[in-house]
Amino acid sequence: MENNQLPVAIIGAGPVGLAAAAHLLARGLTPLILEAGPKAGSSIEEWAHVKMFSPWQFNVDKEAAKLLLANGWIPPPENEYPTGRELLDRFVRPLADLDQIKRHLQLKTRVLAVTRLGQDVMKTQGRSAAPFLLRVAGAAGEQDVLARAVIDASGTYLTPNWMGAHGIPALGEIEHAAHITYGIPQVLGRARNRYANKRVLVVGGGHSAFNALQDLVRLTQEAPQTKVLWAIRGNSLERILGGGAHDQLEERGKLGLKIRRLLDDGVIELFRNVAIDQIAGDGQGVVVKARGQLLPPSDELIVATGFRPDMSLLSELRIALDPATQSPVVLAPMIDPNEHSCGTVRPHGAVELSHPEEGLFIVGMKSYGRAPTFLLMTGYEQIRSVVAALAGDWDAAKRVELVLPETGICNSNFDEADDRSEVSPVQRSCCGAGGDAVEVASRASPGCCKG
Repeated sequence: MENNQLPVAIIGAGPVGLAAAAHLLARGLTPLILEAGPKAGSSIEEWAHVKMFSPWQFNVDKEAAKLLLANGWIPPPENEYPTGRELLDRFVRPLADLDQIKRHLQLKTRVLAVTRLGQDVMKTQGRSAAPFLLRVAGAAGEQDVLARAVIDASGTYLTPNWMGAHGIPALGEIEHAAHITYGIPQVLGRARNRYANKRVLVVGGGHSAFNALQDLVRLTQEAPQTKVLWAIRGNSLERILGGGAHDQLEERGKLGLKIRRLLDDGVIELFRNVAIDQIAGDGQGVVVKARGQLLPPSDELIVATGFRPDMSLLSELRIALDPATQSPVVLAPMIDPNEHSCGTVRPHGAVELSHPEEGLFIVGMKSYGRAPTFLLMTGYEQIRSVVAALAGDWDAAKRVELVLPETGICNSNFDEADDRSEVSPVQRSCCGAGGDAVEVASRASPGCCKG
């Protein structure tokens, strides 16, 4: 079979992966969507209870919306803020259920590895002419499928950062894993009994930590013996809590103000400058040790310190990643949190996302590696450009089509990063604390965080 008759493989059926399928169909190309979970958007189930900071107008891909509207879809109000559950129920799952998409979607199918047919990473001759081979595991066991190109939209939510300060697990972190949850657990839902009337330490300085903290405080009203502790790596609360009433995203600003009030009321006990070295049990609970600092014993820990990409399935491909951000080398200088806030990150597409392995594109949250600056609409712009490139339309691929209102060009979904990057309070007031899911609008107006 000729390569151009093969499908374009999409790894992951989240919002960006499904939007990629919509764009491919619009271009007359065939998608093959491979989703490890039992339903589209399975990773979103883990944070379905969380309200997003960006409204619907920033969370729906235009090409996907066209496909949905043609099938009787009623779009949600543009200015309302969805929860993860609403994103699933009102956009992701309706899109996945369309006949045009569903026939190309394989659920419960995990991609184990991606390579080239008959090629390992060392072989050069004939490489670009060889189709991609994806080893997948599904209901029928392991099998190989071929593709003309690969779009990796598998995300990062299932590979959280460790709480250890050195980038590796803290001593004892794996040993005490039964007492640790990563991300934003459903404190007021299915995980309620785990945290009720317990001493709970939240680690992280971003908005994911804020969500966990506010839920734990609400839990104290029903389970008054619940004790809420909070550890941050930095020292400045002004930098972490953001712009409050001046935040360009109202809901995000409200959350920062709420955490400040809870701190003032003494219902959250804060520990600063906590760079965690070790987790240990002392008979009284789990104890965090941080460069000589010893925190009070806890029963449970919630770690909200961001995510990292899992590149293991691409190890037989020629990918060019920045050693720090683990994002594509051309993109990395644009998103490095050591150098940039959202106000200096520009929209980008196929050119910036290209790798030495022709036909491979890593998109969505995974494209940003460890950099905490991603917005769903940025992912939609990425795949619009990537699909145009795959269709041979390089004029469209190089064109910038991401435009957001001037009053809302720094937007975020929910923040997963801790307070690792040094960003000024002025930038924080615009871009949020910690930065995950933050982005800028257009090349024409890249300076929302100037000054």
